[in-house]
Amino acid sequence: MSCSMHLQQRTARERVDYLRENLAPGLFKGVGVEEGIAWRLSPEPFALSPATFARIERLGHDLLAFYRAVNKLYLQSAKGTAPAFVAEYLDRGKPEHIIKLARQNRWKHAVPGVIRPDLILTDDGFVASELDSVPGGMGFVGAMSQTYCELGDDVVGGGDGMLEHFAAMIAGASGLERPTAAIVVSDESADYRAEMDWFTQSLRDGGYLDAYAVHPRELAFTEEAIFLRLPEGREERVDVIYRFFELFDLLNVPKHELMLYAARHGRVTMTPPPKAHLEEKLLFALLHHARLAPFWKGELGEPAFSNLSRLFPQTWVLDPRPLPAQATIAGLTADGKAVFAWDDLLPLSKSDRDFVIKPSGFDATAWGSRGVVVANDLTKDTWAKAIHDGLDAFDRTPHILQRFHKGRRVQMQFLDPAAGELRTMDGRVRLCPYYFVEGDEARLGGILATAVPADKRLIHGMSDAIMAPCAVHDSGA
Repeated sequence: MSCSMHLQQRTARERVDYLRENLAPGLFKGVGVEEGIAWRLSPEPFALSPATFARIERLGHDLLAFYRAVNKLYLQSAKGTAPAFVAEYLDRGKPEHIIKLARQNRWKHAVPGVIRPDLILTDDGFVASELDSVPGGMGFVGAMSQTYCELGDDVVGGGDGMLEHFAAMIAGASGLERPTAAIVVSDESADYRAEMDWFTQSLRDGGYLDAYAVHPRELAFTEEAIFLRLPEGREERVDVIYRFFELFDLLNVPKHELMLYAARHGRVTMTPPPKAHLEEKLLFALLHHARLAPFWKGELGEPAFSNLSRLFPQTWVLDPRPLPAQATIAGLTADGKAVFAWDDLLPLSKSDRDFVIKPSGFDATAWGSRGVVVANDLTKDTWAKAIHDGLDAFDRTPHILQRFHKGRRVQMQFLDPAAGELRTMDGRVRLCPYYFVEGDEARLGGILATAVPADKRLIHGMSDAIMAPCAVHDSGA
C-alpha cells in the first residue's frame, strides 16, 4: 500500500504530535537526554530532488562494486600479485588472529550485506565522508519510515523498505527461502539494542523474517548448529548471524570463538563477514592512489571509477616514513606548493586547512565522530600536535588526512520541545542511505537525513539534530 493512502489533513503541529505519540521510545540514545524522543522532530520528511534521489539510488551499484574490488585487491596484495603496500596498510596495527580471520577461504569472496555511506550535501551535489559496513540505525530508520508513512508521506523505500530489503539480503546470504537470523549485539554496541529489538520484532510481526536481537550469551551451541534460547523456553536453530559487533572488540565478545567456528565450518552464515580490511577509512586513499588506477578502472569500469573518485574526498594515509628527496605526497599541496613532508602542512593558516584527521579503523575511536579532528578549528600548536599524533599512531592505528567539504546550508522545520512551538533551523545535512545486497544488486531501503545547526563542525546524531527519513519532491535539495 502506498503511504499516500494514509494521507489526512493535519497541521504541522498535529503531525509532530503524532510522531511523538507513535514512535517507539528508546530508538535513539541521546547524550544526557531522558525523554523518549531524544532528537528534534520535523513535521515533514527531508525533501530530495528527483535528480539527487536518482544519483543516490544508482550509487549502491558502484559501492557494491567497490567493496568487491577492494576485497579482491587486498587478497591479491596478500598473495603478492598486487602491490604489497595495500595489505601492509590494511593489516597494520591488527593482531595476527584478525588478519588470519580476514583471509579465510570460507568467506573469501563475501562482502558486507548492508552498505551505508555518510553523504554530505554540498553546493554542487554530495560527497561521502565515510562508508560504514556495520551500521547502526536500521531500526531507527525503519521506525521513522513507518511512522511518517502513516502520516501519508511517500518516504524513500516506503514504510517497510528497511524490513523488506534486510529480509531479502538475509535470505540471499543464507540461500534459504525462510531462514532464521540472529542479530548479535555485543556489550560495546549495547546503545543500539533497543532499535534492534524493534527491528527484529517488526520483521517477525510483518512476516518478513524470523529474526531476533540477542546478546552473545543467549546463543547455544552444539557440534552441528547454533540455537537461540527464546524467552518462552524453546530453542530455534540459527541460519544467519548478523554481526553487530566490532572486530576491534572481538576478544570481549562472549562466545565469539564458537560463532566463528560455526561460520568457518558452514554451520551458520555470518554477515558482515569478519574482514577488518573492509572497515577501514583509508580505503578512500587507495581509490585515489595513482598506482592503483589501472586496477580500479579494470574492476569498476571507467564510469564507476570516475563517479567514486568524485564521491570520495581526497584522502592520504598519515605514514611517517620519509620520502625520497625527489618525491612529493601525490595530490597534496600547501599554499599551492607541492608537499615533500608532512611538516610542510604545519605553517598553513586556519583558512587554508581544509582537512580532517581521523583514525582509519580497528579502534574504539574510529566510529561515529570519535577521534575526528577538524583542522581549521585548531590553533597552530594543536594542528601540529594533531598531525604528529596521527603519524605517531601509525603502527597501532593508522590515521588519515582527508579533504574537508563544508555542507550546504538548508532550512528545516522542527518542534522546539522547550518552547512548545515550531521553529526553523538553518543547518547542514548528512544523508545516510541504506543499501542491502541482494545478489548482484544493492537495493535502497531508506534514507536518513540528519540536520545540525550550521555552526556545528561535524554532522552526526545528537539531541539538537533534526533526524527524519527522506522523500522525493521537485523542490527538494
